[in-house]
Amino acid sequence: MRTPAGKECTYFFGDYYRGRNIEKCNLIGDEKPPRSWKADLCKTCPVPGILLANGCDKMTLAGEVKPGILGIGRKVNVTAYCTKVHSQVENPYIGCGHCHGSVAFTIGDER
Repeated sequence: MRTPAGKECTYFFGDYYRGRNIEKCNLIGDEKPPRSWKADLCKTCPVPGILLANGCDKMTLAGEVKPGILGIGRKVNVTAYCTKVHSQVENPYIGCGHCHGSVAFTIGDER
């Protein structure tokens, strides 16, 4: 679904049917303030970029809101876990490196 920031994210849910205005993030869930989710976090959230760069179905994401100094400058912190090799993923944009083999490109006609 499209977030208020205009990006596609599978974790965002918005219900606007017949005047409803329900928005929530299923990745963060229902946390208590100051770690609660607000729609303005979608502007700087890295999750839509991660989902666009890496579509591995074995990688699970976990997110939490990190409050800034004095509650100013909150941001979403994302961690990734690979369920195939059972380890943390250092760079979620790339993946764990075990699930998808390297791709070899050939130029020309090699038969």
